[in-house]
Formats: sequence, C-alpha cells, structure tokens
Amino acid sequence: MDSQKSGLFIGLSTLDMIYLASGPPQANQKLVAQDSLISAGGPATNAAAAFAHLNNTAHLLTALGQHPITQLMRADLESLRQPVILTDLTPDQTQSPPVSSIVVTQTTGERALISLNAQRQIAQPHQIPQDLWEKITTTDIILIDGHQIPVSLAIAQQATNIPIVLDGGSWKPGLETLLPYINYAICSADFHPPGCHNTQATLDYLKQTLPKSSHIAITQGNQPILYWQGTAGTVPVPKITPADTLGAGDIFHGAFCHFILHSDFPQALAQAAQVAATACQSFGTRAWMQSP
Repeated sequence: MDSQKSGLFIGLSTLDMIYLASGPPQANQKLVAQDSLISAGGPATNAAAAFAHLNNTAHLLTALGQHPITQLMRADLESLRQPVILTDLTPDQTQSPPVSSIVVTQTTGERALISLNAQRQIAQPHQIPQDLWEKITTTDIILIDGHQIPVSLAIAQQATNIPIVLDGGSWKPGLETLLPYINYAICSADFHPPGCHNTQATLDYLKQTLPKSSHIAITQGNQPILYWQGTAGTVPVPKITPADTLGAGDIFHGAFCHFILHSDFPQALAQAAQVAATACQSFGTRAWMQSP
C-alpha cells in the first residue's frame, strides 16, 4: 500500500461496556453474560482506530476531560498496534464522559445500546488547541461524526482542499450547517434529514444540499450499498454470519477514509465493506485487529 496518510477524526468518545448475552434483558430480569469487554467507543473514535490500524496516523479530536474513567479510554487507544493520537477539547472537565452499555445477542450479532452521547459535552471553536490548527495543514482527510458540530464547522471552514467525510449515522440538529463542506457523505439507512422518510428522499435532500461534486453513499446493513457520484450505482457487501455488529459502521467509515485516498469511490466503498465484514465476525470492536 502507498505511504502512510494522516487523518483527523472529530466527534464522540464514549466508554463502551459491552456484554455478550442471549439477548437484551427484559424488565426486572437479571442476565448472566457469556463475555464482556470495556473499550473506548463512539463513531469518530472507532473510525480513528480502524484508520490507524490500516497503517495511518489518526488524530482524534474529542471532548474527554479528567474523570478517572477517561484513563480506561486513553489506555485502550494507546494500546492499539498503531495508537490513536488524542487531542482533548475539554481537558479541565471533571464530569464523567458518556458511558455506553451494550448487549450483543449471541445468536444474531445484533446489538442493543443505551448512551448519553455528547449532549453534555459540546465544545466550542475557541477550545480547539492552537497546535491542532497547524496539524490540519498536513492532514490528508477529515472525518466528522456530527457529535461536535460547532468545532467541526470551524475546522471545515478552514480545511480547504482537504476531503471531508461525514459519518451520517443519524440526523443531528445543526448538521445542515456542515453539509455545504462535505465531500463524501456516507450515511446509514437510519439517516433521515428533516422531512425525509425514506432512502430516496434522503438521497434527493443530500444531492440538493451538498456541493455539486460530492459523493453520497447509503449503507443498508447486509444489503448492497447505494451510491451517487453524478450517476447512481450499488456496491455488494460480503455475505457473512455476524458475531457482533457493534461499531461496524464506525469501522466502515475509518476504513473508507483509508481506501478513498488510494481508490475510486465505488472501490473504496467495497474495500471498506470488506473490513467492516471482517470486524463483524468477532466479539467487540478491537478483536478483528488481532488477525493478520
């Protein structure tokens, strides 16, 4: 593969407490899990980890703080074969970072998740460290997950000539201010802008809102990826029996950021889908990185 690239990933970091069980608990039910893991999570965080694993330099810009729990998150990102470089927007913050509790159903790989997301930790542009502005000049690609919109917008407005990828997992208020700066909108089937109730409406909205040269893709789980780059197309995804779908979209986005710097759009989507499919065949968001 070509020389190492540098990516900036802006958005959410959580502490993920992941359980493998027969299914999510019902009301008043106590379940014994078959396995459990703790790792750093969040769309931008998992994407940065995947991008780094593919032999790149990944910078994560997020709101972390100094609560004791954050040491677990930092340790996870530092323990990767290619560690993720962390820049904290809120270094003086003492409250707990968002914690996600996730139950993965053993027979299907489906996950149920509850989390606070970043709603209590929205940073502002003045909190961006000065040295990060200097790093942007040597960045090859930027990913935004929609969880730190004011900071993302400030960087997008300055990052001319650097491709910007949107991880559109779900619509978030304020995203409409970011769309004019997005070059690659990679959205899930759950991404519904205001007034858009189906995939076609979402595609139409994005085509009208994004810059004319932008590329759009909508992932649909185990169904083909829909894409638009002036004309419509589809990309098949690998057929697998998933062990765990947690973080599959995040890993897909991190891998896409790697492959789009080396391949055309449909090929990068196909290659990213292959990496995400590999990740889905083991429990947790890091085990796939242990295989060759």
